Amino acid sequence: MQGREIRPEDIALIRAWLQAHPDSNRTRLSRELCVRWNWHNGAGRLKDMAARSLLLKLEARGHIQLPPRRTASVNGLRNRKLRPIVSDSSPIAEPLPSLQPVRMEPVSPSSPAARLFPWLLQRYHYLGHRNCVGENLKYLARDHQGRPLA
Repeated sequence: MQGREIRPEDIALIRAWLQAHPDSNRTRLSRELCVRWNWHNGAGRLKDMAARSLLLKLEARGHIQLPPRRTASVNGLRNRKLRPIVSDSSPIAEPLPSLQPVRMEPVSPSSPAARLFPWLLQRYHYLGHRNCVGENLKYLARDHQGRPLA
């Protein structure tokens, strides 16, 4: 997980820390893990966000029980629901050859599809739309009529 091999003794360490610090929070735990594991990024900073993600994955898999969140996210834009965008959402029930040529369209922040792309992800992707972190390439596949396919 998160580029680390997690062994039973790692999970035992986390459980022991949680038991020894029942009033602590998730941030303190993630930073403590980074220090104990000497887990730093290329710039020498603690890989705190990677540790938090790892802890959430361990909790989701039933290996640990994290303390409850103390506050809501301070980022008001985080994982917000997008307003619907009007687009043709009628089913496409045609054989693939009739949709040709299919073109791949890069989606840049200034492109007309920049608002459509996250809406389509939120509406149709099984994971929904969440704010992206880091560099991402976005593409829309469109049929010969310009209808979004993927």
